[in-house]
Amino acid sequence: MAKAGRICAVAMKEVAKNIRPGITTLELDQIVEKIFEKYGGQAAFKKVENYQYTICTTPNDWIVHGIPGNYELKEGDIIGVDLGALLDGYNSDMAQTFVVGKVAPEIQSFLDTGEQALKEAIKQAKVGNRVGDISNTIQTIIEGAGYSVVKELVGHGVGKILHEDPMIPGRGEKGKGEELKEGLVIAIEVIYNRGSAGIVLLDDGWTIATKDGNLAGLFERTVAITKKGPVVLTSE
Repeated sequence: MAKAGRICAVAMKEVAKNIRPGITTLELDQIVEKIFEKYGGQAAFKKVENYQYTICTTPNDWIVHGIPGNYELKEGDIIGVDLGALLDGYNSDMAQTFVVGKVAPEIQSFLDTGEQALKEAIKQAKVGNRVGDISNTIQTIIEGAGYSVVKELVGHGVGKILHEDPMIPGRGEKGKGEELKEGLVIAIEVIYNRGSAGIVLLDDGWTIATKDGNLAGLFERTVAITKKGPVVLTSE
């Protein structure tokens, strides 16, 4: 799984290099597809029934599951990129939200909060803790900054199947939920809106966007629970 995770990390690094005004979300998809092919991985998302792309792309008010296409990134946009690699029968999953060019300080602050929530949530992924310890950390940081956690969308276990139990919500109580045991691998996801928590499913049947048209953020890493503490598998 660490090998699959490293492929994701390399692909996301290449995405970061190519985030600029004028590039299309479909071009980003093709960049990731080439990286996966280079390292012998498969696109985990293409194993999802009826989904035909390597990544999901979510500009601005899109939250998750956005289909890559002809949308050209513009100066001042934000863009979420979600990707997963399958290697030797095991999956990995990660997401990052990028800024395109320069953005207003308040937008940068919005994204910084999501990254900080993910960082602190990962620290809770240790043997003996519970799912609620991760969930509460995300909720406390996101809501504490005045933003909204999307309760319908959650992190999850990762293994031979891309989305497994346990579910890892972005809201919860400390000390509650399933116990985290050695050897468990989970995708911790911070999925949140700058405005209200309301969501809508767009006409394409895949894309979920904010109901109020405000910005959304998405940050995700695949993390292994080990005796020595959390190990982020989606890193180089």
